[in-house]
Amino acid sequence: MRGMTRRGMRLTVGLLVGAGMVAVELPFIALSGLALLCVYMWPRGRRKVLEPVTAVARCLTESARRRLWFGGADFSYGYDTERALKYLAVRWALGLLGGCVVISALAGATVVLWASTAWMFSTIEHPVDVAETGVGAVFLLFLSLQAVFGMATLEARLARHFLGPTHEKELQRRVAELASSRAGVVAAVNDERRRIERDLHDGVQQRLVALGMLLGRALRAKDETRTVELLRQAHEQSRQALTELREVAWRVYPTVLDEAGLRTALETVAERSAVPVRLDYRLAREPDTAVATVTYFVISEAVTNAVKHSCADRIAVTVNREDNTLFLRIQDNGGGGADALGSGLFGLARRVAAMDGRFRVASPAGGPTTITAELPCA
Repeated sequence: MRGMTRRGMRLTVGLLVGAGMVAVELPFIALSGLALLCVYMWPRGRRKVLEPVTAVARCLTESARRRLWFGGADFSYGYDTERALKYLAVRWALGLLGGCVVISALAGATVVLWASTAWMFSTIEHPVDVAETGVGAVFLLFLSLQAVFGMATLEARLARHFLGPTHEKELQRRVAELASSRAGVVAAVNDERRRIERDLHDGVQQRLVALGMLLGRALRAKDETRTVELLRQAHEQSRQALTELREVAWRVYPTVLDEAGLRTALETVAERSAVPVRLDYRLAREPDTAVATVTYFVISEAVTNAVKHSCADRIAVTVNREDNTLFLRIQDNGGGGADALGSGLFGLARRVAAMDGRFRVASPAGGPTTITAELPCA
C-alpha cells in the first residue's frame, strides 16, 4: 500500500509537470511549424531554422524523458530529431488531459474534505444535499485517481512509440543480447565444470588417496595398537571425504531446493554462513524451478564472496516480487571495492543474463557492497 501511494504521488507530480510543459511545447510546435513553412522552398534557410528547432526539441524531449523516468517508466530510447518533433507535436494534448485529471482529483479531494469537516464540526441545514455532494466527490476522486495511473501508462506508451528504438533496431538488439547470453551460458557451464573438477581434485581426491595409504599401512602393520591407530585415522579421513563430497554435491545442486523449496534452501545458506545473514523472504508462492535455481545460486555465491573477501560482520538478503519480476538484494557492511568484472560476480551476471534478467553491483570504497538482480517470473 505504501509503495502504491508513493508511486501515485510521483505520477501525479509527473502529470502536473507535464501539464505545465504544455505552455512551452505548444507555442514551440506552432512557431516551429510556421517558421519551417516560411522557408520550406529555401534549403539554406531551412537548415538555418532547423538548427535552433532541433536544439530546443532535444531539450524538451530530454525533459520529458526524465519526467517519465521519475514516474517509473523504464524503457530504452533511440530517437532522432524527426521523431522527437513528432512526439512533441502529439504530447501536448496528453499533457492538457493529464492536467485536467489531476485538477479533477484535487477538486474531488477538496470537496470530500469540506463535506467531512462540515459533517463533523458544523450544524448542517441540508444534510441530504451535503451527503449527496460528498458521495459525488468521492466518486469523482476515485475515477480521477484511476485516471492518473491510466494517463501515466498512456504517456509511457506514446513516448515508447515515438522515442523508443524502431522495430528493426529492437530486433537487432535482442539478437545481440541472445547471442551474448548464449555465449555466457556456455562459458558459465565450462567455469562450473572446472570448479567442480578442482573441488574434487583438491579436496575429495586427496582425502581418498590419504585414506588408501592409511588402509595400506594398516594392512602391513605388525603391531595391533599401530593398526588400530591407523584404522582410526582412516575412519576420520573417510568421514572428512564424505563431508567434502556432500559440500561439492550441494554446490552443484542442493536437493533441498526440490524437496523443501527456495525459502528453506536460502535459510540453509544463512545457517551455513560464517557471517550472520538476515534473510527477508517476501514471496507468497514458490517461483518456477529455473527462477528458483538462479535465485539460489546468485544469493549463495554472493554470500560466499562476501564471507571470503569483504571482511563484513553481517549480511542482509532480501527476496521480493512485484508483478512479474523477482527482485534480489544482497548487502554486506564490508569494506567495498568489489570488482563487478571479477570471475565470481561476472559468473553471477551471466547466470542472470541467461534468464533475461538484470544484474547490478554497487561497491564503493569503504562499503557497503550491494548486489541487486531482477529476474522475470511471469
